[in-house]
Amino acid sequence: MALPRFHRRRSPPPPPLSACCPFAAPPDLSSPTGGGGMSPPKPSKLTRRAAFLFTLLTLSLLMLYAATDSVRFPSASSISASAFVRIFPSYLNYSPPPDPMEHLEEILRNASMGNKTVILTTLNAAWASTNSVLDLFLKSFMLGEGTHWLLDHLVIIALDEKAYNRCQVIHKHCFSLVTEEVDFQQEAYFMTPNYVKMMWRRIDFLRSVLELGYSFVFTDSDIMWFRDPFQRFFPDADFQIACDHFVGSPDDLHNFPNGGFNYVKSNNRSIAFYKFWYASHETYPGYHDQDVFNKIKFDPFISDIGLKIRFLNTAYFGGLCEPSKDLNLVCTMHANCCYGMDSKLHDLKLMLQDWRAFTYLPPDLKNESVISWRVPRNCSLNSLRRSDSPPEAVVVDQEEEQEEEN
Repeated sequence: MALPRFHRRRSPPPPPLSACCPFAAPPDLSSPTGGGGMSPPKPSKLTRRAAFLFTLLTLSLLMLYAATDSVRFPSASSISASAFVRIFPSYLNYSPPPDPMEHLEEILRNASMGNKTVILTTLNAAWASTNSVLDLFLKSFMLGEGTHWLLDHLVIIALDEKAYNRCQVIHKHCFSLVTEEVDFQQEAYFMTPNYVKMMWRRIDFLRSVLELGYSFVFTDSDIMWFRDPFQRFFPDADFQIACDHFVGSPDDLHNFPNGGFNYVKSNNRSIAFYKFWYASHETYPGYHDQDVFNKIKFDPFISDIGLKIRFLNTAYFGGLCEPSKDLNLVCTMHANCCYGMDSKLHDLKLMLQDWRAFTYLPPDLKNESVISWRVPRNCSLNSLRRSDSPPEAVVVDQEEEQEEEN
């Protein structure tokens, strides 16, 4: 029996790759496998370059985001001091504004004598201009006998920016006491509203100096310094003040004081007194500090706190109201009882000329007092008028005021 013959059925050839995968890359016929192998196709140069650029851009964006985020939300661990300075270079140049009282205390400390005493004067732009009152004031220290060294202890309190700038040019101890909403640049005529405000601002400031523990000699800058006044002060007094008119006794409360020159020791009594003095301007509205002092010097509060007041003799601390008669004794001369800048400057210059002529005299002629003051010349008590009064209305004399009170 013949066995059946089986024929092997040939399988059809596989379809080409492009037929089943139309998007597949054509086989690399140069490969060892002849295109029949299964190795993956290699990317082209353009594809590799695009991938590299994409990766680089992604990393750059991530780094920028991280840096921005660390600036917005810095922490001690994520940002260093050097990085902070690089981001905010103005940080190194920033300094907070100084505390006014700390700044004042530093200036007082630098200007202070060994016993914590300073010399103070206030200044506005009207008196600070070149060849004005300030220049004559400083010149008197240089012309006086044994007064030049006192300039090292003088602090100029500038009441406006112009005065402060001028002070910094010509003096080493300057403090700015600018008052908001009040313009002290112009000349403040006697008893005008600005004059009164300026006087009370001064009293409040002097109280703060006492509270810092510093004694002071306050002097108006229209006072010429010819001799060291400390030799003429009373050692046991808390408050010593010059006079427009001296009645003969330093203890007599009926003396007529002038607030432009005083020596005050820092203690609890003087601090309490200055607080009382300043508060009294509300009791006597419209009055300046000198008028209010004339009223409160009789107040029982003064004796209750034990304040020792002494009035300075015009023989040593004179003025145009009552000049020192003997140039051998004079320490200071004040251009008081004078109205107007021109009149004041004229008489101050004349005063310095008289003093210089006296210093040139030989000792024997000095003792004979052959030279006396030629002032007042343009200044006089009758020139003082209230700005809101008729021209013929002269300011009431202090003596008449006290007679009315008594």
